[in-house]
Amino acid sequence: MAKILIVDDDPDFVEITRLILTSGGYQVVSAANAKQALAQVSSEQPDLLLLDVMMEGVLDGVHVAHTLAEESSAKLPIIMISSISDSSMAGMFPSDEYLPIDAWISKPVQPKDLLKRVARLIEQPLN
Repeated sequence: MAKILIVDDDPDFVEITRLILTSGGYQVVSAANAKQALAQVSSEQPDLLLLDVMMEGVLDGVHVAHTLAEESSAKLPIIMISSISDSSMAGMFPSDEYLPIDAWISKPVQPKDLLKRVARLIEQPLN
């Protein structure tokens, strides 16, 4: 069973996403900020990361993605999930910067789309 790490500071989003992913047959762990995310990647060794952009800091998710790309020899698939494009912080997002992610999903997340993208990235067929 593939393990997915959800990194988001919104407990409601984490719980809804956990329900969607467990219904798809995935094991789920979570982190609420960038520091916890980096620790969980090391201790839990997930197969995929769902990463919010804005947490304690406006671009925490971007920081996590870059840190993992620089520090890890193994490629961890990352789906960045955010509502930043609909927020007052949109202008702070580095649109001209390379982001080491594999997919982008805007909130609110559609369950079927999420499961499809996750399955494609970890090469596990949907149940």
